[in-house]
Amino acid sequence: MGTSRARSLAYSAAVGTLAVAALAGCTPGVPTPVPTYTPSASASSTPAPNTAPVLRPGDSAAANQQFFDATNQAFYASHGKSDGKSIIDNLIAAGFRKQDMEVTPDQTSIGEPVDSIVFSIRVKGQCLVGQFNGAGYHGVIGPILASGACLVGTTRPIDW
Repeated sequence: MGTSRARSLAYSAAVGTLAVAALAGCTPGVPTPVPTYTPSASASSTPAPNTAPVLRPGDSAAANQQFFDATNQAFYASHGKSDGKSIIDNLIAAGFRKQDMEVTPDQTSIGEPVDSIVFSIRVKGQCLVGQFNGAGYHGVIGPILASGACLVGTTRPIDW
């Protein structure tokens, strides 16, 4: 029984020593630094891809809508509602084809300025349609009408 008691005491002492050693790490002291992410030089020097929309001649209205909208939003930001000729000239300068365009008149039948100007471009069997009014710009894709036009109602000739 003496040997068994000696082993038990030795075991208890060993466990106690391990417990003390383990708890010694839990006492306050110098904090362990936490690693942080630092981007490498090669990752930060990689240029971001150009995400500006571009005109895609010969492609669908959906493929060109983002460019159409960006062109018109930039124009509206600089010029406000403006006039139909300036809107069409801006779209021509952006690369759209004049012969595919329509625009509503700038004045009412009694010579007053209109509340909004609507314009369109026929693209691959559909229409990019934009509208400028006092609230801003709005654009959609619409169908070509049975008449072959994009806009309902009176439009003005684009003869300049």
